[in-house]
Amino acid sequence: MYRVRYWSIRNAWWLSHLYRLWENFLVALHPVWQWIGYHRVEKVLEPVEGVVKGFLFDTHSCGQCTLGSTGMACPMNCPKNLRNGPCGGVRADGSCEIKPEMTCVWVSAWEGSRKMRDGEQAIQVIQPPLDERSRGSSSWLNTVRQRVQEQSAGNNAV
Repeated sequence: MYRVRYWSIRNAWWLSHLYRLWENFLVALHPVWQWIGYHRVEKVLEPVEGVVKGFLFDTHSCGQCTLGSTGMACPMNCPKNLRNGPCGGVRADGSCEIKPEMTCVWVSAWEGSRKMRDGEQAIQVIQPPLDERSRGSSSWLNTVRQRVQEQSAGNNAV
């Protein structure tokens, strides 16, 4: 699994563009998701998302994806579940103190973010703690809901 995960990080530039296009496509389908019912779409989309993102990024279906701001490296792969940077135990060679056979997720995230447009700024944004209630839900649909809510809040403010 490490091999595919590291491939995704090395290819963060074009994967992040593809990821953004996919999210924009899903947001454009918001009226369809509303009509069908988000709870019904979730039952189909979450397993598909789990397989795709699990294979490419070794994600853990937390429901609050940060791949776009962490160089396409899933911070949930950190044995300590750190979402905002490395612990003090990163070894001199960049490996994890808990799993020495693994490169620290945050070393990988930094490398991936440097390949992405605005990645060096995005990785510095503080992420909120993981909301365990979101675990097992589709982060794609959660992102759609969040973006639609932000758009409607922006339209109401004008």
